[in-house]
Amino acid sequence: MDWQIGPALTVGVLVLGYLLGSIPFGLLLTRAAGLGDIRAIGSGNIGATNVLRTGNRWLAAATLICDALKGTAAVLIADRWGTDAALVAGLGAFLGHIFPIWLGFRGGKGVATFLGILIGISWPIAVVFAAIWLAVAGITRYSSLAALIASLATPLVMLALGDWRRSALFGLLTVLIWYKHSANISRLLAGKESRIGQKG
Repeated sequence: MDWQIGPALTVGVLVLGYLLGSIPFGLLLTRAAGLGDIRAIGSGNIGATNVLRTGNRWLAAATLICDALKGTAAVLIADRWGTDAALVAGLGAFLGHIFPIWLGFRGGKGVATFLGILIGISWPIAVVFAAIWLAVAGITRYSSLAALIASLATPLVMLALGDWRRSALFGLLTVLIWYKHSANISRLLAGKESRIGQKG
Protein backbone atom coordinates (compact mmCIF):
# COMPACT_ATOMS: atom_id res chain seq x y z
CA MET A 1 0.00 0.00 0.00
CA ASP A 2 1.38 3.39 -1.01
CA TRP A 3 1.55 6.42 1.26
CA GLN A 4 -1.74 8.23 0.74
CA ILE A 5 -0.96 11.77 1.88
CA GLY A 6 1.46 14.38 0.58
CA PRO A 7 4.37 16.00 2.43
CA ALA A 8 2.46 19.19 3.33
CA LEU A 9 -0.41 17.28 4.95
CA THR A 10 2.04 14.92 6.64
CA VAL A 11 3.80 17.86 8.28
CA GLY A 12 0.49 19.53 9.10
CA VAL A 13 -1.05 16.61 10.95
CA LEU A 14 2.26 15.84 12.66
CA VAL A 15 2.36 19.38 14.05
CA LEU A 16 -1.33 19.22 14.99
CA GLY A 17 -0.75 16.00 16.87
CA TYR A 18 2.37 17.37 18.54
CA LEU A 19 0.61 20.49 19.81
CA LEU A 20 -2.27 18.48 21.25
CA GLY A 21 0.06 15.92 22.78
CA SER A 22 2.30 18.54 24.35
CA ILE A 23 -0.44 19.86 26.67
CA PRO A 24 0.96 18.88 30.14
CA PHE A 25 -2.30 18.02 31.90
CA GLY A 26 -0.64 16.48 34.95
CA LEU A 27 1.29 19.68 35.61
CA LEU A 28 -1.65 21.98 34.88
CA LEU A 29 -4.17 20.04 36.98
CA THR A 30 -1.94 19.69 40.03
CA ARG A 31 -1.09 23.38 39.94
CA ALA A 32 -4.76 24.29 39.59
CA ALA A 33 -5.50 22.12 42.62
CA GLY A 34 -2.90 23.98 44.67
CA LEU A 35 -0.49 21.06 44.88
CA GLY A 36 2.46 22.88 43.38
CA ASP A 37 4.77 21.47 40.74
CA ILE A 38 4.24 17.73 40.25
CA ARG A 39 7.81 17.51 38.96
CA ALA A 40 9.06 18.20 42.50
CA ILE A 41 7.62 14.99 44.01
CA GLY A 42 8.00 11.27 43.51
CA SER A 43 9.54 10.35 40.20
CA GLY A 44 9.29 13.93 38.93
CA ASN A 45 7.12 12.72 36.07
CA ILE A 46 4.04 14.64 34.89
CA GLY A 47 1.91 11.53 34.31
CA ALA A 48 -0.99 10.00 36.21
CA THR A 49 1.11 7.53 38.19
CA ASN A 50 3.14 10.33 39.75
CA VAL A 51 0.04 12.48 40.28
CA LEU A 52 -1.36 9.55 42.27
CA ARG A 53 1.56 9.97 44.66
CA THR A 54 -0.02 13.24 45.80
CA GLY A 55 -2.75 11.12 47.36
CA ASN A 56 -5.42 12.64 45.12
CA ARG A 57 -6.93 9.77 43.16
CA TRP A 58 -9.45 11.97 41.35
CA LEU A 59 -6.69 14.22 40.08
CA ALA A 60 -4.69 11.19 38.93
CA ALA A 61 -7.75 9.84 37.12
CA ALA A 62 -8.35 13.20 35.45
CA THR A 63 -4.71 13.30 34.32
CA LEU A 64 -4.98 9.79 32.90
CA ILE A 65 -8.17 10.60 31.00
CA CYS A 66 -6.90 13.91 29.62
CA ASP A 67 -3.53 12.48 28.58
CA ALA A 68 -5.34 9.66 26.79
CA LEU A 69 -7.98 11.83 25.13
CA LYS A 70 -5.45 14.22 23.61
CA GLY A 71 -4.05 11.25 21.70
CA THR A 72 -7.54 10.13 20.67
CA ALA A 73 -8.46 13.66 19.58
CA ALA A 74 -5.36 13.98 17.39
CA VAL A 75 -6.15 10.71 15.62
CA LEU A 76 -9.85 11.42 15.11
CA ILE A 77 -9.28 14.94 13.80
CA ALA A 78 -6.67 13.76 11.31
CA ASP A 79 -8.68 10.72 10.28
CA ARG A 80 -10.81 12.91 8.01
CA TRP A 81 -7.80 12.89 5.67
CA GLY A 82 -7.42 9.12 5.87
CA THR A 83 -5.71 6.39 7.86
CA ASP A 84 -2.19 7.55 7.06
CA ALA A 85 -2.93 11.04 8.36
CA ALA A 86 -4.38 9.55 11.54
CA LEU A 87 -1.24 7.47 12.10
CA VAL A 88 1.03 10.49 11.62
CA ALA A 89 -1.09 12.59 13.98
CA GLY A 90 -0.90 9.82 16.56
CA LEU A 91 2.87 9.80 16.29
CA GLY A 92 2.88 13.58 16.68
CA ALA A 93 0.70 13.42 19.80
CA PHE A 94 2.99 10.84 21.38
CA LEU A 95 6.11 12.85 20.63
CA GLY A 96 4.40 15.97 21.99
CA HIS A 97 3.63 14.23 25.25
CA ILE A 98 7.07 12.78 25.90
CA PHE A 99 9.03 15.71 24.43
CA PRO A 100 6.93 18.87 25.03
CA ILE A 101 8.63 22.05 23.91
CA TRP A 102 6.99 23.98 26.76
CA LEU A 103 8.79 21.88 29.40
CA GLY A 104 12.23 21.78 27.84
CA PHE A 105 11.36 18.54 26.01
CA ARG A 106 11.02 16.70 29.34
CA GLY A 107 7.54 15.24 29.42
CA GLY A 108 5.71 12.11 30.47
CA LYS A 109 6.41 8.49 29.66
CA GLY A 110 3.59 8.19 27.17
CA VAL A 111 1.50 5.29 28.43
CA ALA A 112 -1.86 7.08 28.69
CA THR A 113 -1.30 8.87 25.38
CA PHE A 114 -0.31 5.53 23.80
CA LEU A 115 -3.66 4.14 24.96
CA GLY A 116 -5.55 7.18 23.69
CA ILE A 117 -3.97 6.89 20.26
CA LEU A 118 -4.81 3.20 20.26
CA ILE A 119 -8.44 3.95 21.12
CA GLY A 120 -8.68 6.24 18.11
CA ILE A 121 -6.98 3.81 15.74
CA SER A 122 -8.19 0.39 16.93
CA TRP A 123 -10.42 0.34 20.01
CA PRO A 124 -10.64 -3.49 20.20
CA ILE A 125 -6.86 -3.69 20.58
CA ALA A 126 -7.07 -0.85 23.09
CA VAL A 127 -9.30 -3.15 25.16
CA VAL A 128 -6.62 -5.85 24.91
CA PHE A 129 -3.97 -3.35 26.02
CA ALA A 130 -6.09 -2.24 28.99
CA ALA A 131 -6.83 -5.83 30.00
CA ILE A 132 -3.15 -6.76 29.96
CA TRP A 133 -2.21 -3.60 31.89
CA LEU A 134 -4.86 -4.23 34.55
CA ALA A 135 -3.90 -7.89 34.92
CA VAL A 136 -0.17 -7.21 35.33
CA ALA A 137 -0.73 -4.19 37.57
CA GLY A 138 -3.23 -6.08 39.70
CA ILE A 139 -0.85 -8.98 40.23
CA THR A 140 2.41 -7.10 40.69
CA ARG A 141 1.30 -3.58 41.74
CA TYR A 142 3.93 -2.20 39.37
CA SER A 143 2.52 0.37 36.96
CA SER A 144 5.75 0.45 34.99
CA LEU A 145 5.89 -3.31 34.46
CA ALA A 146 2.25 -3.33 33.36
CA ALA A 147 2.98 -0.58 30.84
CA LEU A 148 6.05 -2.35 29.48
CA ILE A 149 4.26 -5.65 28.94
CA ALA A 150 1.03 -4.16 27.56
CA SER A 151 2.88 -1.87 25.16
CA LEU A 152 5.05 -4.73 23.90
CA ALA A 153 1.99 -6.90 23.30
CA THR A 154 0.21 -4.25 21.22
CA PRO A 155 2.30 -4.26 18.02
CA LEU A 156 2.67 -8.03 18.26
CA VAL A 157 -1.12 -8.48 18.29
CA MET A 158 -1.43 -6.12 15.32
CA LEU A 159 1.27 -7.99 13.45
CA ALA A 160 -0.46 -11.29 14.15
CA LEU A 161 -3.61 -9.81 12.61
CA GLY A 162 -1.68 -8.79 9.50
CA ASP A 163 -1.97 -5.07 10.24
CA TRP A 164 1.66 -4.26 9.54
CA ARG A 165 1.29 -0.49 9.11
CA ARG A 166 -0.33 0.06 12.50
CA SER A 167 2.04 -2.50 13.98
CA ALA A 168 5.00 -0.46 12.69
CA LEU A 169 3.68 2.71 14.34
CA PHE A 170 3.01 1.06 17.68
CA GLY A 171 6.30 -0.80 17.48
CA LEU A 172 8.02 2.60 17.32
CA LEU A 173 5.89 3.96 20.17
CA THR A 174 6.73 0.87 22.23
CA VAL A 175 10.46 1.44 21.70
CA LEU A 176 10.01 5.01 22.93
CA ILE A 177 8.00 3.86 25.97
CA TRP A 178 10.71 1.38 26.90
CA TYR A 179 13.33 4.09 26.45
CA LYS A 180 11.40 6.45 28.72
CA HIS A 181 11.09 3.64 31.27
CA SER A 182 14.81 2.79 31.31
CA ALA A 183 15.19 3.97 34.90
CA ASN A 184 12.09 1.99 35.91
CA ILE A 185 13.53 -1.12 34.26
CA SER A 186 16.74 -0.71 36.27
CA ARG A 187 14.74 -0.33 39.50
CA LEU A 188 12.55 -3.32 38.65
CA LEU A 189 15.62 -5.48 38.14
CA ALA A 190 17.05 -4.22 41.43
CA GLY A 191 13.77 -4.72 43.31
CA LYS A 192 13.56 -1.02 44.13
CA GLU A 193 10.66 0.10 41.93
CA SER A 194 7.79 1.94 43.65
CA ARG A 195 4.44 0.22 43.62
CA ILE A 196 1.08 1.72 42.66
CA GLY A 197 -0.16 4.16 45.30
CA GLN A 198 3.20 4.36 47.06
CA LYS A 199 4.27 7.89 47.88
CA GLY A 200 7.78 9.22 47.44
